[in-house]
Amino acid sequence: MNFDLDAIHQSAINIAKQGGAHTLKYFNKSFDVERKSDDSPVTVADRETESKMRDAISELFPDHGIVGEEFDDLNPDSPVQWILDPIDGTKSFIHGVPLYTTLIGVVVNGVPQVGIIYAPALDELCDAARNKGARLNGESCSVRSCDDLASASFMSTDCYTSVKFNYGDAFDTLVEKTRIHRTWGDAYGHMLVATGRADLMFDPILNIWDAAPLLTVMREAGGVFCDTEGNETIESGNGFSCSRELLPEVLQVFAENS
Repeated sequence: MNFDLDAIHQSAINIAKQGGAHTLKYFNKSFDVERKSDDSPVTVADRETESKMRDAISELFPDHGIVGEEFDDLNPDSPVQWILDPIDGTKSFIHGVPLYTTLIGVVVNGVPQVGIIYAPALDELCDAARNKGARLNGESCSVRSCDDLASASFMSTDCYTSVKFNYGDAFDTLVEKTRIHRTWGDAYGHMLVATGRADLMFDPILNIWDAAPLLTVMREAGGVFCDTEGNETIESGNGFSCSRELLPEVLQVFAENS
């Protein structure tokens, strides 16, 4: 079993770039859109990209596990699991909006170790590995200092999902308390926080492949990714990113509006 974290990290960067490059063959072009059982959209670009990423991982690390949005799990008992989302923000992708991302998270013995967020249409790649820091396009990056919601910029994917999943009051309170709110969402919103361009990003609903890289990226950027109860995990089904200084005030909003 290969546990060379540096090799896994560099391979994850390369595979995310390869996957992201494949999405660009379809971006801003005509293609069919299907609907999954939960009514979420999926395209040939999603499936082809994940397939290519899986092939690249299996060639380099045949005994590693793979979890992805579009296909069944591979090697589920492996202590090393690659968690993939070929196109996070498929709705943005479908409509020609460049704020979609290709995501990779690597978990070793249940602990997130590597996180990659790549925005192919913008050619922005944020990578992080445990105890190795975080980078944007190869340059060190970090969250910006913000300890007051009144000074914070707040990102979300849209204005309605929070209501649907019973976070409407908390969402409204955050909008009222923060300096500015924008819907630059999905994983790109979390990358904005990790790279010091935004202060808070909230997702009321997250699958494991949506969240997989976020904890590592945020920790290594000096911030925090956690659920609405303050648990630093990728498995709660919701999550937000912010600076550690801002964390208590954000958690208070969720506690008071639960």
